[in-house]
Amino acid sequence: MTDAVPLRLGLVGSPNAGKTTLFNALTGLRARVGNYPGVTVERREGALEMGGRRGVVIDLPGTYSLDPISADEAVVLQVLEGAMPDVPAPDALLIVADACSLERSLLLVGDVLRRGVPACLVVTMLDELAARGGSLDLTRLEAALGIPVVGVVGHRGLGLGRLQALLASPDDWSRPPIAPPADRLERAGWADSIVSHTVTQRPGSHRVSEAIDRVVLHPVGGPLLFTAVMVGFFQLIFAWATPAMDWIDGIVGTLAEVVRAQVTQPALANFLADGLVAGVGSVVIFLPQIILLFSVLYLLEDVGYMARAAFVVDRAMARIGLEGRAFVALLSSYACAVPGIMATRTLPSPRDRLLTILVAPLMTCSARLPVYALLIGAFVPARDVWGPIGLQGLVLLALYLLGGVTALAAAALLGRTLLPGEGLPFTMELPSYRWPTPRLWLSQVWGSAAAFLKRAGTIILAASMVLWVLLTFPRVEPPAHLSPAAAASYSLVHSAAGRLGHALEPVIAPLGFDWKIGIGLVASLAAREVIVATLAQIYASSDEDASLREALQRDTRPATGEPVFTPATVASLLVFFVFALQCMSTLAIIRRETNSWRWPAFAFGYLLVLAYGASFITYRIVGWLT
Repeated sequence: MTDAVPLRLGLVGSPNAGKTTLFNALTGLRARVGNYPGVTVERREGALEMGGRRGVVIDLPGTYSLDPISADEAVVLQVLEGAMPDVPAPDALLIVADACSLERSLLLVGDVLRRGVPACLVVTMLDELAARGGSLDLTRLEAALGIPVVGVVGHRGLGLGRLQALLASPDDWSRPPIAPPADRLERAGWADSIVSHTVTQRPGSHRVSEAIDRVVLHPVGGPLLFTAVMVGFFQLIFAWATPAMDWIDGIVGTLAEVVRAQVTQPALANFLADGLVAGVGSVVIFLPQIILLFSVLYLLEDVGYMARAAFVVDRAMARIGLEGRAFVALLSSYACAVPGIMATRTLPSPRDRLLTILVAPLMTCSARLPVYALLIGAFVPARDVWGPIGLQGLVLLALYLLGGVTALAAAALLGRTLLPGEGLPFTMELPSYRWPTPRLWLSQVWGSAAAFLKRAGTIILAASMVLWVLLTFPRVEPPAHLSPAAAASYSLVHSAAGRLGHALEPVIAPLGFDWKIGIGLVASLAAREVIVATLAQIYASSDEDASLREALQRDTRPATGEPVFTPATVASLLVFFVFALQCMSTLAIIRRETNSWRWPAFAFGYLLVLAYGASFITYRIVGWLT
């Protein structure tokens, strides 16, 4: 092999062994790291420089053996065998093993060593092993296995120097003189003998972790704690984010005014101020809430709480025919349905996987947050209900709970009708509690925030440009006697978007929606948060002096003079966004994961019917109550 050809190094290990942390440490990338199994659901590749030689590190999904029982484990075997199209097999393998559970990892080590590929064992979590009173002789372990063994603490960079020195020349690595036994029962004996020879002191139980788990995993205390965490979480989203949101809102407003003052050509000024600044800026305003959302989610994942949450709800999941691993995938969907759906690859049952895919869009993803925050901030009073618990945070929590509960109910219904069958037993190793390093945690949050900004600068920017054209053309000269505000409204009504909205109005009027909301619903098919950019453009054209929240509060129906956004309309619109599948990316990933357009069409259809029906009922009930 020449130096011009990159050396391909595969990372293989059991779930939660520290592969992704090691991958980030070696490549400098910021792959997502979570303290529960199922984070890496497809291979990742990152470049690595090794003393002038180029390398590629491949982070593979976690697996307990090379006899795959799920889609993500099948990926590991396909990559190792070079059976994946356009993906050469690795030249060498780094087997990642948790020092605190070496015996379990050695079964996978035996599988890998039997393939005859140059291999090196990377032992992680040595700091935790020491904290639990354990001791491992790495020199004896290296002699027993016949391959290089390196101990590392990935997030602190300990041991990486020696590992990087080894990586440049895998052909020089030592090989085991005798391959491990082929029979898995004999291999268990082989693993026991190595452990007894190398583990000089087995790690004890972690008393603090056990004490915490007695509360976290308690059948009554566990759900109560989870509820308390969620209530506090959603209170923070409004209480802490509001000052930063107001600051960004002021910057966006000032920028729009500067554009209007500096650009002398009216059409171009309107395009820049209303189409770009108002459209994209209306979504960027919610960046502080997005940052808070991911800050708390990643912290809960990294410390190991999310794995416990999966165990707490496993009994409820079993009643609907699913297992705790499905809950892990659904939890991932709170950030975005796309990785959540990809995380279903960890499910060994094809039936469970499809069922989870079909209900994952009901989990409240981050794209819904700008919509919720806009409507709640504009129409729900910012008052305390009990102590520091505010009404706005409780309404936001209720929307998240509504989506989650409906997802479980939909899974139960589909599991008894369209996809009957029994769920498989749930087994998952609980990781130890680990406090993430600030650098790792901040890099994860920044990665998600950057993805949100990228989305604002691509999908929302493109949608805003198209919407400006549809809201501006064809140009219709308004009657001369109209006031400037009435003339702007007249032009909007007769634009292409206005005509589309009025065509939809008879269909959506039973939900309390007018033609402006109808335009937003159509635009939000690209991505949910686009409705915020759409409304920002519509109201910027008709009411330049008001913020979007103020414009929504002022808007009235021309025929009656009544507010457009009544409590019934606001509640109906919020409920619609809880259920409707308005995301082209989600539909595309369902198509890829199911290899059929049948299932994304079914998901879109049943969720649209559910959204319409629930909104109709909500509008009638809230209207009657108010």
